[in-house]
Amino acid sequence: MDRYAPSPGTSVEHLDTPCLIVDMDAYESNLQVAADTYRDTATKMRAHTKNLKSPFLAQMQIDIGGTVGGVCCAKVSEAEVMVQNGITDILIPNQVVTDDKLVRLCGLARRGDIKVCVDDPDNVRAISRVAEATDTNIGILVEVDTSMGRAGVRNPQQGVDIAKLTNDLPNVRFMGVMSHQHVEGSPTVEEYTESGTRHIGMCLAVKDAIEAEGIEVEMVSSGETFSYKLATEIPGVTEVEGGTYALMDTMLEFMSEFKFAARLVTTVVSTPRPGMAITDIGVRHLCMINGMFGPSVEGMPGVDVADVTDEHLVLQSDGRTELTVGDTVTLIPGYSDGLVNRWDRFIAVRNGVVEGTWDFPGRGCFH
Repeated sequence: MDRYAPSPGTSVEHLDTPCLIVDMDAYESNLQVAADTYRDTATKMRAHTKNLKSPFLAQMQIDIGGTVGGVCCAKVSEAEVMVQNGITDILIPNQVVTDDKLVRLCGLARRGDIKVCVDDPDNVRAISRVAEATDTNIGILVEVDTSMGRAGVRNPQQGVDIAKLTNDLPNVRFMGVMSHQHVEGSPTVEEYTESGTRHIGMCLAVKDAIEAEGIEVEMVSSGETFSYKLATEIPGVTEVEGGTYALMDTMLEFMSEFKFAARLVTTVVSTPRPGMAITDIGVRHLCMINGMFGPSVEGMPGVDVADVTDEHLVLQSDGRTELTVGDTVTLIPGYSDGLVNRWDRFIAVRNGVVEGTWDFPGRGCFH
């Protein structure tokens, strides 16, 4: 664990690098945008803890309003961290299949309202078996594949079959349906509205088919940051699993109502030739997908990221900005979903001054 934690009152200019900072004004503004959107609607936010890995920050998201009063967690171990810190309304929008994890999942159900997503009948039977053996109860949602091409039922009948099975088994309760969508590039409002409406509609089609069998559907957990507002305009959606909105990144920079809250600060350690600079941050500190969604340089005209290696970032300049050894460079993350899992803590900054540090107890929760 990296133990660097600057004292409150430290100027940003005096921070050791590399470091991950969060602009508190921007972070609080982002939470407020979501809260204002959901406060008077039937749809509510269920913040995704994979983006922040912190019960403290998750509680901030809940307390500001417009939420279901709970969170979603990618893994059982992440849910354990949240429940241990008093957040007990948990949805795991993922499949939990091994016996060890199922026992732990049911252990959480002794202390909270635990729900999990499934797409396979045998998985439901396994959850029921362990829940019955431990005298606990687990909520079940059917995951629907709408655009991700990964887990999820592929047609309404599969969803109906799982819902019926769940209602026939002990210690599990059918609660609803869930889906996750994605959007590529920098779409126009019309493009991401059409995409979101079409894909969420696929999830609602499964809901309708289940209800046609006389089975109640309490929850439709469908959506993400890009469709956060659109979801409020689609009847039937009860909650949105938003994650990126809290910190934001350049992948969703077309959503101008949210501000970039996370920053990476790095120092130039070498200038081997004119127009080229090397800094002390690398792949270990960043989160990218297949080499895409790398960071962007902030406030330095003509300076771009040319390459990223394990421990170093290579910058190139067209001459408008001169870089020298010792200069600090501020980066905006390109993809924030897995960013905090690379770090031990945030350095919270307001008006250029350190306000405090926030550890990530959920970091490294892979199981």
